[in-house]
Amino acid sequence: MGTAPIGVLALQGDVAEHRKSLEDLGLEVRLVKTVAALDGLGGIVLPGGESTAISLLLRSAGLAEPLRLAVQRGLPTFGTCAGLVLLARTIRDGRDDQVQLDGIDLIVRRNGFGRQRNSFETTIAGRGPLAGEPLRAIFIRAPVIEHLGMDVEVLAELETEDGTTPVLVRSGHVLAGSFHPELTSDRRVHEVFAAMVASADLAGTL
Repeated sequence: MGTAPIGVLALQGDVAEHRKSLEDLGLEVRLVKTVAALDGLGGIVLPGGESTAISLLLRSAGLAEPLRLAVQRGLPTFGTCAGLVLLARTIRDGRDDQVQLDGIDLIVRRNGFGRQRNSFETTIAGRGPLAGEPLRAIFIRAPVIEHLGMDVEVLAELETEDGTTPVLVRSGHVLAGSFHPELTSDRRVHEVFAAMVASADLAGTL
């Protein structure tokens, strides 16, 4: 699976929970707070939290542009909740000065599932590598994916009154979800990302 550590952006949000999820899989984790910490990573996780706060902290740490370039250049990246918002090509109901990493071709509505009081826990149906046993999913001020680009694959979806809505998607080297897999004991979503990192490592050695 390669020896390069997986970074967890450690400015705000569910940093410890993602770190534990990855370490439970036997992976080396590096907390990323500076530009120098991006060097030599095999992948990076952008945790759930508050997307506008993370945006401000990315800028104050000088990380916004280096991180955007790393994502654009193919660094395997996994964003949950706020991380999904940062990665989306288009953000609705965001701030004008919000950082956009433009990592995946999505239109996302920030807090689309509602505010804190509308948070909920449910099970969702997985596809592809996540097919089979339903995933337990926790949604906290979660963004809604309103539109998918042509090359975006749906890996999990939520049943709603109006049908289904995608809540975990993948495109190339980017994985992004509306919910918080790091807040459960199920490591299957992190396993999918670990496999993406391993594939990128192997491609780099060919």
